[in-house]
Parts: sequence; structure tokens; C-alpha cells
Amino acid sequence: MTFRPYLYLCTLMEDLTVDPGRIRKRSILCLVTVFVILFMDQLLKIWVKTNMEYGDEIKLMGLEWARIHFVENEGMAFGISLGGKAGKLALSIFRIIAIGFLIYIIYRLIRSKERWGLLLCFSLILAGAIGNILDSAFYGILFTESYYQGGLAEYNPARGYAPLLFGRVVDMLYFPLIDTTLPSWLGGKHFQFFRPVFNIADAAISTGVISLLIFHREFFKSPKEESAQNKTETASDQAAPTDSHTLAEASDKETSTITSEENQNNNSETLENG
Repeated sequence: MTFRPYLYLCTLMEDLTVDPGRIRKRSILCLVTVFVILFMDQLLKIWVKTNMEYGDEIKLMGLEWARIHFVENEGMAFGISLGGKAGKLALSIFRIIAIGFLIYIIYRLIRSKERWGLLLCFSLILAGAIGNILDSAFYGILFTESYYQGGLAEYNPARGYAPLLFGRVVDMLYFPLIDTTLPSWLGGKHFQFFRPVFNIADAAISTGVISLLIFHREFFKSPKEESAQNKTETASDQAAPTDSHTLAEASDKETSTITSEENQNNNSETLENG
């Protein structure tokens, strides 16, 4: 199927005319979710980029296990990266394609009156994908380089540190829930649980994907599986009344038999007494 945004836009406008309430409410949910996540994500990233030196760390409310720790990465969520410029470019292009595909999925879900929770999951994933592609696409041409303990970055498009699509993603959320040294009988090495440094966009993507897998697994079922399940449910629904009817008939027959036997006994007693 060819992806034609103008055709989908025309169809969406037609739906708004025919059934404005259904489309508008779901569209507003998706737009508000994406806007709120993007706003918080970009606001925090820009503040960290321009107010913290690379490697700086701030403890949240004085807690050891909750910190703002400024790092940047070349690639995917939680600091995972692909090698070289080719990998970086491929990842950026993949993100752009993924964003277009997610927009199409959300459009189809809105038109098919899917549940609000499912729309929210895909909106979170879309917001996270857009949030990280903004870093990759524009931060390199908008900000100066962030060096380790080498001064603050500045907003200066004339001295950007990388061309379009080659910027780095800003990460800052760091939650080392367990940070200790193992006992000697376990090797005596430093151990840290949950080491990744991530951002709000990463958290939105993870929340959306995990929620999909837990609460909306039916979305991933093939049409054949759904058809088979529907047939099974229909057969079960039809079998229940039949079984009840059969039980009722059996009960009526049993009652009739008992009544008949009682009548015969009564007749016999009457004849004997007579």
C-alpha cells in the first residue's frame, strides 16, 4: 500500500464532518500526549545542555540513587550506539521512517475507534521517537560542543558541532538503585544495578512498549488468530444456552416421572382400601 499523507488527511477531514466527536476526542488525546512529552523532554535537554558541563552530576533531593548526570550518546536508547557515521546516519533515517509509520498507525487506530489506552501507548512511543530525532537532527547545528569538564555549550548555529542528522542525543536521568561493592567471596568488585543514563523520550518509549505488551497483547494477534478466537467464543456462547435447555428438559422429565409414579401408588392404595 502506498503511503499518501494527503489522502489520509482528506479522509480524516471527512470523518470529522461525519462524526466529529469520536475523531476529535481521540485526536486531542494523541496530540496532547505527544506535545506534553516533547515539551518536557526538550526543556530538560536544553537546560542540561546549556547549564551543565559534560559529566556534571546533580543529586535529586540529596538522594544517592536519583541523579541528573549529563552525558550524550551517538545512538539508540539508554546509550546503545551503532558504529561510525554510516551507523549514525542509518539510525537517524530509520527513526524518521519509524515516526511516519507510527503516525499512520495512530491515524488508523483513531478511525477504527480503538481503546483510549492503546492510543495512549502509541502516542508515548511516537513522542519519544520524535524527541530523540530532534536531538540527532538539530542539536549538532544549533549548539556548540560539550566537552568533559570543558565549559558550557552555547546556542550558536554559526558554530554547531555536527551537520544535520549527526547530532548527539542528550541523556541525564540516572537511577543507580544499588551502588555497592560485592563481598570478597563474590569477587569484591564494584556492583551497580540499573546503570543506564536515559532521558524522558527514552522513558516514554519504554513505557509505551511495555504497556502494549502487558495490557494490549491482542493488538499483535494476526487476523487468523482473532477469527479463531471469535469462533471459539461464539461457539461457547451458543453452547451455554443449549446445555441449560437440556438440563431443564431433563429436570421436567424427572419431575413428570416422579409425579406419574406417585399417581399410580395413590390409585393402588385407593383400590386396596375400596
